[in-house]
Amino acid sequence: MEVNNAVVLITGAAQRVGRAVALELARRGAQIAFSYYAEDEPWQEALGSLESLGVRALACRADVTRLAEARALVDAAMRTFGRIDVLINNASIWLKQPALEISEAEWDAEMNVNAKGPFLMAQAVAPHMLAQGNGLIVNITDLSAFQTWPGYAHHSAAKAALVALTKVLALEWAPAVRVNAIAPGTVLLPDDATEQKRQWAVDKSALKRIGAPLDVARTVIYLIEEDFATGSVYFVDGGRSLV
Repeated sequence: MEVNNAVVLITGAAQRVGRAVALELARRGAQIAFSYYAEDEPWQEALGSLESLGVRALACRADVTRLAEARALVDAAMRTFGRIDVLINNASIWLKQPALEISEAEWDAEMNVNAKGPFLMAQAVAPHMLAQGNGLIVNITDLSAFQTWPGYAHHSAAKAALVALTKVLALEWAPAVRVNAIAPGTVLLPDDATEQKRQWAVDKSALKRIGAPLDVARTVIYLIEEDFATGSVYFVDGGRSLV
């Protein structure tokens, strides 16, 4: 599949890594639909940046953990572009809490956003891709699905579920629809990150540096273009999973 003129739907792409991925794909000629969760997110700025690159773009507010809203998001993209070639399940939350203190609401929030949401989006878009005879789904997981991170039991469980979902859907929807996952390391620190936190991230990397959102975007581009890749998790972590 070519990136140029591909129709890409990205969840949670008004800011941070999702926005960076959307912009890089748009620079290469992709048409972009993206979702945002809250009106106070900089979605209008993101939309304007995409349109300034000369591509068609669509922004929709959606809670992807709700079936009706996930389907409405897909329907809106289909009405605007006529097809969806790539779905990137990027929307995510990141909660920290000792296991003994995780509330039912916190557990449900992690599972809903990080596992249920990607499933609902994939379920909504797959019939269109199967009818087209071609499509790609990319799930953004993270290293917590593979490493032991005290304080993140609910997050780790949700992201591990997403990895399992990736493999099952890759087999069930093959050969028409390819499904892969990306597990980024530290590619974008919070704005308020301390120098100590930055140094910790550097020390945790085998390459002794922090990555960038562009590293994730380039991996997405590889997965779009490489038609023999499915059912796999691609680590973009500077070797952090080895340390």
